[in-house]
Amino acid sequence: MKSDDLSHHHQAAANRSVRGYLMILIAATLWASLGVFYKYLINDHGVQPLTVAALRGSVGGLILLAALLLLRVNLRVPRRDWLTFLAYGVIGVALFFICYVTAINLAGVAVAAVLMYTSPAWVALISWRWLGERLGERGLVALGCALAGAALVARVYNLEALRLNGLGVLAGLAAGLTYGLYSVFNKLLVRRNAPWVVQAYGLLIGAGVLLLLVPAGELTRGFASPAAVALIVGMGIVPTLIASLAFAIGVQWIPISMAAIVAIWEPAVATLFGYVLFDERLEVGQWLGMACIVAAVLLLKPTGKTAG
Repeated sequence: MKSDDLSHHHQAAANRSVRGYLMILIAATLWASLGVFYKYLINDHGVQPLTVAALRGSVGGLILLAALLLLRVNLRVPRRDWLTFLAYGVIGVALFFICYVTAINLAGVAVAAVLMYTSPAWVALISWRWLGERLGERGLVALGCALAGAALVARVYNLEALRLNGLGVLAGLAAGLTYGLYSVFNKLLVRRNAPWVVQAYGLLIGAGVLLLLVPAGELTRGFASPAAVALIVGMGIVPTLIASLAFAIGVQWIPISMAAIVAIWEPAVATLFGYVLFDERLEVGQWLGMACIVAAVLLLKPTGKTAG
């Protein structure tokens, strides 16, 4: 009987791992659609990047908050988590975007993207030091494949397109660290709080910080036409609200170091969106990079079966 109980326990844990892995893949796929919304809002409607980010967090957070209030969900959180919630919103949401935008402006899209996707390495280090997680041999190989793939997708080999400067590199590394901390804060907070409560507070705190930095006149650009409003609402729901919820639910069931690597699925899907929707040509190196990312994701795929 005890043997059967142990077997059921292992099977349940394996099933949770599969569900967690799939939720992170869903989150990364939805995050990849963010570039589509950004491109239309910035290029077609003249909305500034920082304004787009502020509206994204505000709309996503307010929609989620309204839904939770209608469903009478308990929004109270343990007092000991207040500081972590604040850090999540300020560092993991607001500061991350500020660092990433700064890196793009100073070092270009390719360098910024590569440095941002050092986040799994930051997460692996933080989770090993403070959360007691170890990647193992397979995880380390997957991490290497993911980092190499992200670099190739961002065309780091195109030396003419690279703009290197000290401040830009520092901003890019800071983007990678803050993006990694976004993952870590999620893992810490969902231990004692419902994922939807974590996302509601995180999005609203982050959006509040960003709104302080955006001139009031800029915010009106996002509501200048029905098409812009539809894009903002869609962005607040799909790559923000649903994606964030999927990620927060997923990290309950798998190690955060593994989740951070699987999330690098995002740039591969985003590149495919550019290829399909905007007729952006892909180079051989980018296809190779996507293959490396797929290999990394497959390396970490749980079987959902118990050993033996």
